[in-house]
Amino acid sequence: MPRTHRIGTGPGAMRLGPALAALALLAGCMGGADTPSMLQTHRDAGPSSVAATGALAPQAAVQSSLIADLQARKSVLPGGGAYRKVSDAVIAASAGAAEAELRVARLKAEARSKNWLPSIGPSVNLTSLGGLAASLLLEQGLFDNGRRKAEREFASADVEVAAVSLSVAMNQRVYEGLSYYVNAERARAQASVAEQAAGRLQEFGSIMRKRVAGGISDGSEQQVLDQRVTEMQATVAQDRQAEASALAELAAVAGQPLRGLSGLESVADVAGAEPLSVLKARGEGARAVAQAKMQIAGLKPGIAATAGLDDGGISPSLKLTGGGLLNPGAGADIAALEQTGDVVDRQTAEAAESANRRIVALQAKKANLATRQAQGAEVLRQTESNLALFTEQYKVGRRTLLELVGQYDSFARLQRDQASLRFDIALIDLEIARDRGVLVDGARL
Repeated sequence: MPRTHRIGTGPGAMRLGPALAALALLAGCMGGADTPSMLQTHRDAGPSSVAATGALAPQAAVQSSLIADLQARKSVLPGGGAYRKVSDAVIAASAGAAEAELRVARLKAEARSKNWLPSIGPSVNLTSLGGLAASLLLEQGLFDNGRRKAEREFASADVEVAAVSLSVAMNQRVYEGLSYYVNAERARAQASVAEQAAGRLQEFGSIMRKRVAGGISDGSEQQVLDQRVTEMQATVAQDRQAEASALAELAAVAGQPLRGLSGLESVADVAGAEPLSVLKARGEGARAVAQAKMQIAGLKPGIAATAGLDDGGISPSLKLTGGGLLNPGAGADIAALEQTGDVVDRQTAEAAESANRRIVALQAKKANLATRQAQGAEVLRQTESNLALFTEQYKVGRRTLLELVGQYDSFARLQRDQASLRFDIALIDLEIARDRGVLVDGARL
C-alpha cells in the first residue's frame, strides 16, 4: 500500500524556502526578455502602470499616459450654471456599470503584475500499486519569450480601454441629460411664441365675430379664422407636451426632477482635446499588440524549472514549454502575428481621421445654422415690417381682416421656427464636447 503524504510535511519541507528563492532569482536573471518583431513598431505597445483601485486615480509610480490624459481633462460646462447642475445630477444618478468594469480590469491587472513569481500547488499522482501519492509542485518559467511581460502589458492596456470606456459612458450620459434639458428649453421657448400668437389670433377672432354679427363679414371668414386659432392652439399643446416629455426624461436620467433651471450657456470648443474614440482605438491597439506577443511567445519553445516536494525530498527538473514545438505552421502563424503592430497603427490612424472628419462636419453644420439664424432674423424683421404695414392698411380699409390674420400667422410661425435654431446650435456644441470627452472633469472619474 502506498504511504499517505501530507502536503508540506517531511524533511523536504525545510528545503522549500531556499528552492523558492533560487528559482525566483534565476527567473529574474533569465526571464522578461522582449520578443523582437514588427510588433515593436507600434508606439504604444509598451507597458503602462494600472495598479490602482477606484476609478482613474493612479497609485503606482509609473502612470499610464492615456489615463493621465483623461484625468487632466476639464469640463467645459460653466461652473454653477444650469448645465453644470444637470451634469452633477446625472453623474450622481449613474448606475456605475462602467466603473465596475474598470475595477474588474484593475484587479486583473494587479494579478498579472505578479505573474513573474513561481506557481505552486498540489500534485496528485496514481502510483503503480493503485494508490495516490501527493506532493507539492513548484514551477518557475526561466525563458518564456516575453510571454509574462506581454501578459502584464495586455492587462495594462485592458485597464486603459476600460478607463476610456468609462469616460465615454459618462460623457454620453451627461450629453443625454443636457440634450433633454436643451430640448425642454426649446419646447418652452416655442410654446411661449405660439401662446402669444394664439392669444393674438383669438383677439382677431373676437373682432371677426362682431363683424359677422353686424353683417360686415360672412360666416365662412369666421370659420377660416377659427381654424387658424385651433391650429395655433394645437401647436401650443404640442410644444407643452414636448416640454413635459423632455423634463420627464431628464428627471429619469437624473434620478429626480430638476426645477428652477432655465437658459442656454456658452460651451467652448477645446480643439486640443483628442476625441475619445481615438484614445479608445489606441488602447485597443496596445491590447491587440500585447495579445499578439502572448500568442507568439506561446508558439516558441521556452524553458521552465520545476521542483516536486514530497517525503522523499525535492526533485528538481527542467521542461520545455511552448505550444508550437511540433506545429509545422508555427512559422507562418508567427509571421502573421508580427503584422499586428502595422495593422493597429493603420486602424488608429483611420479612427483619428474618422473622428476629425466628424467634428469638422459638426462644425460646418453649426456654421450653416448660424448663417440660417442670421438670414432668418433678417427675414423675420422684414416680415414684421410687412405686418405693421398690413395693420395700417387694414385700419384704412385697404386690407381685409383675413389678409391681416394670414400675415400675422405667417409671422408667428416664422418667429417660432427662428426660436428653435439657437437650441440646435447648442446641441451641436454639446455633441462636439461629448466627442472630445470634456463634458465631465477627468478628476471626477
